[in-house]
Amino acid sequence: MGFTSYDPEGFFDEMFESVGRPRPSALRLMQKIQSLPEGELRKRQQAAEGALLAKGVTFSVYGDQAGIERIFPFDTVPRLVEVSDWDRIERGLRQRIMALNAFVDDIYHDQKILKDGVLPKELVYSSKGFLPPCMGLTPPKRIWCHVSGIDLVRDRDGTIYVLEDNLRCPSGVAYVLGNRRLMKSTFPELFDAFRVRPVDDYPSRLLETLHYLSNVPTPSAVILTPGIYNSAYFEHSFLAQQMGVELVEGSDLVVVDGSVQMRTTRGFQRVDVIYRRINDECLDPQAFSPDSVLGVPGLMEVYRQGRVALANAPGTGIADDKVIYAYVPKIIKFYLGEEPILPNVPTYICDDPQDRDYVLSNLDKLVVKVASESGGYGMMIGPYATQREREECAERIKADPRNYLAQPTLSLSRVPCIVGDHFEGRHVDLRPYILYGKDIYITPGGLTRVALTKGSLVVNSSQGGGSKDTWVLSKGAIPGGGSPDQSC
Repeated sequence: MGFTSYDPEGFFDEMFESVGRPRPSALRLMQKIQSLPEGELRKRQQAAEGALLAKGVTFSVYGDQAGIERIFPFDTVPRLVEVSDWDRIERGLRQRIMALNAFVDDIYHDQKILKDGVLPKELVYSSKGFLPPCMGLTPPKRIWCHVSGIDLVRDRDGTIYVLEDNLRCPSGVAYVLGNRRLMKSTFPELFDAFRVRPVDDYPSRLLETLHYLSNVPTPSAVILTPGIYNSAYFEHSFLAQQMGVELVEGSDLVVVDGSVQMRTTRGFQRVDVIYRRINDECLDPQAFSPDSVLGVPGLMEVYRQGRVALANAPGTGIADDKVIYAYVPKIIKFYLGEEPILPNVPTYICDDPQDRDYVLSNLDKLVVKVASESGGYGMMIGPYATQREREECAERIKADPRNYLAQPTLSLSRVPCIVGDHFEGRHVDLRPYILYGKDIYITPGGLTRVALTKGSLVVNSSQGGGSKDTWVLSKGAIPGGGSPDQSC
């Protein structure tokens, strides 16, 4: 299986500059793959898929009548990230997280950004992510977004954009770790030829971040999961196992004598830090949704008193609102006095009459998103939609303009994927993961999500997407593999 006939077809390809011309950093990778015996690559792809099945690397699709879980699709050709690109991405993500953390803190305290008119008050107060019970709340170390996943895309001209912010319960990092382990076992010779920056220390860094939130010398941390039917349950159990902490559900925890306690076979055990993987409104039926059976009654009062730490802090969902996203460049400027290193995708806010008129007149050219949705749900891709779908979308926008925004249809970059006995280009995005504790740590690479359906721009696993291992080459690595001569 070779790349001779592989054609980027006018898109920015992460591995090839043009037909038969790999990017310098990808030359050695292409040569290694092409040197494999006939049928060997396909054989290893099948072995990787078998390993995923054996290890239970799955996700759930809500509403899927075929079954609860699916194997998370994986393609064995890695995605390379140039060192120069990664340096810029790291600086841009660090800047963005610092500004968003300051924004969330300000919204629940002095609201200076609203008083100065940088952001319309009504957009914040009408957001489903804005939680009035969090007003005046001050999380430990004044850090709100301890774990973030920021979605990046590259357009046809090579420009890297931020597509979406995920500050509540970002998922997918378990697949980053699983993909790397899978690639090391499937293609050990590739790791001998490249200096790939490691990702394996993520669980230990996450645990350090959680412990940093507590003033207890040896804090007890747990992961709070909604349970086995959640789409990311595999990740919850995987991270708990890797960190050596308990995986609990709301019914396992109880507030006793002003602290959160975990039920065990030896009685109650105090919990100091909760890495919550349930939505804000489910955390505490006494503070948020009274119908929630997933949370812990009284949790928020204990949290306010500083007797337990939560990661991420409740209230961070205000920064996940896709309409608020449009204002992040102004947010960065307001809090940091800097221009954004990583630009937003141009965005039209349907709540604005002028923007709304433009969107309704150009639905055939735009991607329309629901402000409060995630996972690709509710999205309408104009160029690929039917006339009826566009008309129905227009009616929804008119009925609830605050909940919709639109963006140009980007020509997402592509990567080679194994399709039968040859390679074809598929569109990708990238979700790096950021930990904000004592320092800000950004996992080298992150999750490359792949739109496995030919021509599709939707990479979400819930919409049929898959993933690749993402390689960030170490500084000083020679393009094509090896390392520089260190002799004098």
